[in-house]
Amino acid sequence: MVTYRKPVIAALAVAVACATALVAPPAAAAPATCAAPVPSTTQPGYLVADPACELDGRPFLPLTDSSGATLTRIHTGITAGAAYRIEVPLHWNGELVVYAHGYRGTDTTVYVDNPGLRSHYVARGFAWAASSYSTNGYDVGQGVRDSYALIDVFRQVTGTGARAVYMSGASMGGHVTAVAIEKHPRAFVGAMPYCGVLGDTELFDYFLDANVTAAALAGVDIDFPLSPPADYEQTWRTRVAAVLPELGVTAGAPPVLTAAGHTWSDVVERRSGGERPGFDGAFSYWNAARSLSPLDDLPFLFGVWPGLTGGTGGIADGNVTGNRFTLYRSTDRRWPTAAEWRLNADVLRVRRTAGPDRGLDGIPRVDGRPPVPVLSLHDIGDLFVPFSMEQVYAGRAALHGRSGLFVSRAIRGVGHCDFTPAELQQAFDDLVGWVRHGTRPGGDAILDRRTVAAPAFGCRWTVGVHPTFTAPPCPA
Repeated sequence: MVTYRKPVIAALAVAVACATALVAPPAAAAPATCAAPVPSTTQPGYLVADPACELDGRPFLPLTDSSGATLTRIHTGITAGAAYRIEVPLHWNGELVVYAHGYRGTDTTVYVDNPGLRSHYVARGFAWAASSYSTNGYDVGQGVRDSYALIDVFRQVTGTGARAVYMSGASMGGHVTAVAIEKHPRAFVGAMPYCGVLGDTELFDYFLDANVTAAALAGVDIDFPLSPPADYEQTWRTRVAAVLPELGVTAGAPPVLTAAGHTWSDVVERRSGGERPGFDGAFSYWNAARSLSPLDDLPFLFGVWPGLTGGTGGIADGNVTGNRFTLYRSTDRRWPTAAEWRLNADVLRVRRTAGPDRGLDGIPRVDGRPPVPVLSLHDIGDLFVPFSMEQVYAGRAALHGRSGLFVSRAIRGVGHCDFTPAELQQAFDDLVGWVRHGTRPGGDAILDRRTVAAPAFGCRWTVGVHPTFTAPPCPA
């Protein structure tokens, strides 16, 4: 048995573009005070970008209304190797949102940016705070530490504490959010992860599953050596090149699936959330996509090989993914078919050597014990951080008797964090109403297989147009 060295989720960060258009800062030239990145005081080799400036060199300015009148006060700084931004409305309601950003690759410069709901927070009277974290990579534990520290930083720079604090984050920031509320249950009153890694190491397992089943169905032998040789990238490319035509997948183009390719699609569908509307289009979209692939000339789901660490290098010791006991299915029949048994006999089995961490080291575990109301959103066509992450969290919450504190909303989108401003605004407002009045808002029955497979699944909470989502339209 060969062991896969470390998991890979991607080597490039994903930008979450979901800013609202209620109010916006005026454009301005970069001031002379924009400083060059400074060496981190806590992380040798790291630089910290100036939090008073945007990445494009413009200053970070308070929001204004249509007449140009200032609506907020802002605070920026660097503490313990992490940059921060804080914005407080002039008419503050006394409440704070801590925002956690997503995965940013393994570059050694950290930077802070604004939450997509910045304008909406301010319009509702909420202050917000965001951290760069003091590290990059898939370092959820550090994200939790630095995000939680913002509550005290907020108190110090504003001179007053918030009477209620919400936690929110996108993608890896959703993982940060889920862990933060479990590690600090008295610090927060509610949480809103979206497109989040709510299943901790289950995400890494998903990428492993996609690759080993593709190889088995194509009849191509692969391995994941514990210590890959220096030239293993080329070995991996050669093996993938043999897999692709057997599946009908072509790099940079929509797939024309063979019989084996259709079976692979069925397996990935079930590993990513189950039969659901729009999956065929999502599968085509993500297999043609190369922009997120660590190996740019390969389709996205094949940009995974043991020579990469996916941001876990120096963070998680050992192999955090495995499939020794995974039963792969391509149908929803009660008992596996003969073809499914053959697939499970042929697939490469990988041994996990390091599971999710109970603390904040490695890949922190999400127990699924929310102490406060949690409202989450996920695109049903997202195959980067798949919809199954919601189901893992919902299952764990049910196991611990916490289902009443979790609401999940399915959105009919294909991209990663592909939400309209209206979808995010409605979710945040409903979460606030839940916290303030105790009435649990509506969501989707994501653990009910028939509900998920229904043609109208995802229609209820989708607001606006998601042009890349292909499925029959929702009922009028």
